[in-house]
Amino acid sequence: MSENEKLLREVFDAIGRADVAHLGELYTDDYVLELPYAKPEPVRVDGLAAVLPYLQAAFEVFRFTLTITDVLEVVGGDTIVAEYTSEGTVAPSGTRYANTYIGVWTFRDGKVASTREFYDPVVSADAYSS
Repeated sequence: MSENEKLLREVFDAIGRADVAHLGELYTDDYVLELPYAKPEPVRVDGLAAVLPYLQAAFEVFRFTLTITDVLEVVGGDTIVAEYTSEGTVAPSGTRYANTYIGVWTFRDGKVASTREFYDPVVSADAYSS
């Protein structure tokens, strides 16, 4: 397992604990989070100072664990394309939340520099509205 994959697994563990402080240690200061399929419109959050509050708010709604099902490391760069699933709940209602994802994760200097995550927005919207 590469160092980048180990770091990705550490990120997923922190997400499962909703540990925003630890995520702040794992992301670069200029970290970029992109959610192109988010509804009602795509999301792009630039910089650690903006990403951490965004994640804190998200964890107040969605609580879940992520399980990696496949990892593809891009040759010649610090990029991983990962497939993974989530299992959890929508915190305010207790509704089950489960989704599938493809994420493009880039790394720099032993930290995560960006994430572009693709998931089924209908599943998220249905779980949230239930």
